[in-house]
Amino acid sequence: MCQSSEINMDKQQRIAKAIKEVVSEMMGKVMERVLISDPFIKEKHRSSKPLYAALVPDEIFKGSHFERRFVTPFGSLWEKLAQVVALESHGNCQMGYEINGAIREESLRRIQEILNKLEHSKGKDKIKPNWNQELTYIQAGGGNLIPVSVVCDIYIHNQESGIRYAFELKAPLPNSDQTKVSKEKLFKLLAMESKVVDYAYYALPYNPYGKKEDYKWSFPMRWFNMHEDGSVLIGDEFWNLIGGEGTYSNFIKEINSLGKDYRERIYREFLGVAPPEDFEEYSLK
Repeated sequence: MCQSSEINMDKQQRIAKAIKEVVSEMMGKVMERVLISDPFIKEKHRSSKPLYAALVPDEIFKGSHFERRFVTPFGSLWEKLAQVVALESHGNCQMGYEINGAIREESLRRIQEILNKLEHSKGKDKIKPNWNQELTYIQAGGGNLIPVSVVCDIYIHNQESGIRYAFELKAPLPNSDQTKVSKEKLFKLLAMESKVVDYAYYALPYNPYGKKEDYKWSFPMRWFNMHEDGSVLIGDEFWNLIGGEGTYSNFIKEINSLGKDYRERIYREFLGVAPPEDFEEYSLK
């Protein structure tokens, strides 16, 4: 085995450990809350919502009790996972990073022009997104420099190469408004003078449709050509960029391993029932 392969294998082992630690810590806090500090108490539920309790089994509301205590802390999971992966591979990664710079006045106007056309064009006159053409048009704008600040979800500064990456990292099925805001941020980052980032991407950490060419969630497709734009990363493209070759399969493996254990615990310890025979069937791919 060559030295580079050994180095990558060692890095992927550290990445796997980091992924497991992030998810385990967050799930540990959720389980402590729903089992100990804030459990579902059926008597309290029946007292506060007697009509609901009379019509709907307690188990339904017990599930929603868990969901509410799960969703909030896991809202930042993708960013935290990306950060620990990037730290192992690049040496520097920050969440919610503010980047300051200056953009030509005409470039700012052109950004709004493009976004407005994408949002409001319809029917046979509907304009399709084209990242390269749009960015070239924006960067050619002149005029006075205007101070601008952009907060990106993930910022990576590679300690060896000096390359700077900015990411807008969204859930696999983002809404239209989120995507519009993200595209505006990417435009601004790449229109700044002097250059503040080398690359800026709109990234989805998982693709529920499988292959990139099969992605078909309509909302982000109003703003990006999700299949061809170079600014779009989906699933393995994102993880392998920030962590190196093999990171995506590493990520999938660790999540599925943890998922099996936690699903069984939730059935037995929270719901108080034996897991169904098919409880292990679902997994990320």
